[in-house]
Amino acid sequence: MHRLPLIALVFVAAALGLLAAGCGSKSPPSTAEWVDGVCSSIVTWKNSLTSSAQSLQGGNLTQESLRNADDEMKSATETLESDLKDLGKPESESGQQAKESTDQLASELSDGADSIKSTVDDVSDLSGVVSATASVTGTIGTMAKQISATVKSLQQLDPGGELQTAFDQSSSCQELKTAASS
Repeated sequence: MHRLPLIALVFVAAALGLLAAGCGSKSPPSTAEWVDGVCSSIVTWKNSLTSSAQSLQGGNLTQESLRNADDEMKSATETLESDLKDLGKPESESGQQAKESTDQLASELSDGADSIKSTVDDVSDLSGVVSATASVTGTIGTMAKQISATVKSLQQLDPGGELQTAFDQSSSCQELKTAASS
């Protein structure tokens, strides 16, 4: 007598679990959506780093201003890393390779942010702030080169040109190109 309701409950729970799993999964983004997501995430990151770097200009260098800029850069880089990983892989022939490239970029940028943090954490006086700022600037330059190299490799991944076309048509990617050339 008590078995029937228990079995029914098990079936209902299993059915709800399957429904919930189905609702949580999403289809991969189109190539155009994915590329636009990559570029818009990079533009947001670049804008955050530019703002942080500008706070270090103008002769107001202090340990506190350097640490604040570092916190902003680290946060922006963590957001970019998360955004790139959350994009998944595009719905294209070379989607897995594209995802691997952006995952590698996210890892490289995280390493750069860790390097910046280590440099900033080692600062103990005002003279250290000046040398740390030079080191941080160099690391940011390396991170920018890593982004540029990744974007170029993504554009060249597929012989059919699907990724290249998406990069050419994305307004976020156009903004990224404009920012890179200035």
